[in-house]
Amino acid sequence: MESKQEVLNDLLGKFADLSANDVNVSLPYWRTRKIAKSDFFNMQNIVCTDLALITRGLFRIYYVHPETQEEKNIYFFSERQFLVSFRSFINQYPCAYFIQAMEDAEIISINYTDLQYLYGTPTGWQRFGRLIAELFFNQSQARTEEFLFNTAEERYLKMITQHPNIVSRIPAYHISSYLGIKNPSLTRIKKRLSQQKP
Repeated sequence: MESKQEVLNDLLGKFADLSANDVNVSLPYWRTRKIAKSDFFNMQNIVCTDLALITRGLFRIYYVHPETQEEKNIYFFSERQFLVSFRSFINQYPCAYFIQAMEDAEIISINYTDLQYLYGTPTGWQRFGRLIAELFFNQSQARTEEFLFNTAEERYLKMITQHPNIVSRIPAYHISSYLGIKNPSLTRIKKRLSQQKP
């Protein structure tokens, strides 16, 4: 089992080229936390105060329609990915979504105030801040473009590339919601892809 410092050295070093010293400066501000299946990292209408790295588990970000109460999955985040409601985090205003663990999970998280402090230190943390903003901007735009330019099958293939084994980890209706289709359509996609395999 990797220690908190080992995980941060590895992931932050690869993501933002942070040095061992940069990571050491930040160590007191990162907290390890377990989140049980179905519990929440953040709730709708609550300010997202933490940015996290997922060390184990799978999360969904979803929206509940105020009139129909229908849930719509927007993003999935899994191991070795950052987890946050970014607009809520950077603006410190209430989040429009729920962020829920879909299985027992573990994260390493840092508070908004502590991260702002690190940005002001003479280290590589300002570069981290720029890169994390670029990451979430790109994710948001890519998600929008998926629905504009890609078929449901193409969205499915991209999803399983980003989250290997997701199909075996969560119920099919969650995947259908994420893809913007109904369960029968998902079944047809999976059948068609299985028939294409040599």
